[in-house]
Amino acid sequence: MDWQAFFLTLKLASLTTAILLLIAIPLAAWITLSRSRWRVLIESISGLPLVLPPTVLGFYLLVLLGPRTAFGRFFVVLLGHPLAFSFAGLVVGSVIYSFPFALQPIVAGFSAIDPGFTDAARLLGANPIRLIRTIWIPLAGRSILTAAVLSFLHTLGEFGVVLMLGGDIPGATRTLSIALFNQVEGFDYAAANRTAAVLVLFCVLALVAVYARPHLFGSGTASRESEDSRA
Repeated sequence: MDWQAFFLTLKLASLTTAILLLIAIPLAAWITLSRSRWRVLIESISGLPLVLPPTVLGFYLLVLLGPRTAFGRFFVVLLGHPLAFSFAGLVVGSVIYSFPFALQPIVAGFSAIDPGFTDAARLLGANPIRLIRTIWIPLAGRSILTAAVLSFLHTLGEFGVVLMLGGDIPGATRTLSIALFNQVEGFDYAAANRTAAVLVLFCVLALVAVYARPHLFGSGTASRESEDSRA
């Protein structure tokens, strides 16, 4: 088991998930509330990683973050090194690659909230930030948890973008998926089996957490409506 790759992968997945939630929650709220003509375009662009081959996305990110573009040179001046083939570059690539897995469940959760709650909050003088913080986020808790788990797991197992953008640098860009590839390529199937088993275990435990949540903590809006009807 490559423990260095293991902890690097956990660090990458955790940081990516945190950044994605910070971006996806306000953007999902804007998409849900907005009637702007730009909404469809934003949703379409955010969904591109779902249909683009990872190698294509990884290639364009490699070009964009490399020192031959103005964007890439800016980060060379800022950080002292290119974003490509660095952990920071992997974070940027992972955020872009996993973005739809964070955004779409939250948009679905916000859209499913009873408009009556939103109307009542507005009548009481709640501004959009307070509305989102005190009404939408609690009611869409399961959707946000789903977004977090999907983002984490998608980052945990990504291969194409990591390989194209980060290469295989031990301690910097070698994740578990790259380590698994190297083990298979080197015919070390025993080590590959252990690495694959760790990835499978993480996925199973995370999905159990998502599906068990309604039984442990209630099912959000539905449980509240049920309690109201009994009252």
